[in-house]
Amino acid sequence: MAVWDSAERTTQWRPSRRWLADAVGLLDSRLRRGQAVFEYTRHPACVFRLDINCAVKALDLRDGTRVHPGQRVARLHFWNEQVPPIPKGGATIAWARQLQRAIASSLRELASFLASRPDLADVVIVCGEVPSGTRAQAGQVARIMERYGFEAIAAPQHMSTGERLHRFGENILISLILLAHNPGALHFGTLKRVRVPIYMSRRVLERKFG
Repeated sequence: MAVWDSAERTTQWRPSRRWLADAVGLLDSRLRRGQAVFEYTRHPACVFRLDINCAVKALDLRDGTRVHPGQRVARLHFWNEQVPPIPKGGATIAWARQLQRAIASSLRELASFLASRPDLADVVIVCGEVPSGTRAQAGQVARIMERYGFEAIAAPQHMSTGERLHRFGENILISLILLAHNPGALHFGTLKRVRVPIYMSRRVLERKFG
């Protein structure tokens, strides 16, 4: 019997999940510090954190924005603790609308943050990688993010052995985070998640959310 089939077992499970949440939170915190990931707002609905990184390749977006290798970019990371948890019965329309509002609020906060930081004036692109369950679902994720102004640009499918191991390690961490904070989103395909690289020019961000 699964733990969610019994109220008694659920009660017994909660202390273990708190322990897991603490352990995973500590590991995630250390990884964020290593990557210089920070919270750009204290807004309670924000679902993103941020780091300022350097582009590894040239990139041209539809609105004419161009980035060269080495140029700084703003890279988004999910703020897992603030992502609305999926209900036990599965995703609902109400949950989807809550997440949509949270993403819009997060991008408005990001536009405000960047506008307040003259030292980040050279950052012209916001990017990120959205985990997707399967390659078939990646197209749906791309279409959803396009509603906010992001462009999904496919990454090369070939990865080295080291990159594959790194991806697998990331998927393990994602699974643990979901188990600790959002168990309704956890499924057997989590360890096989692919990534959907998304990009938005700062001009589009300011026009839509500034």
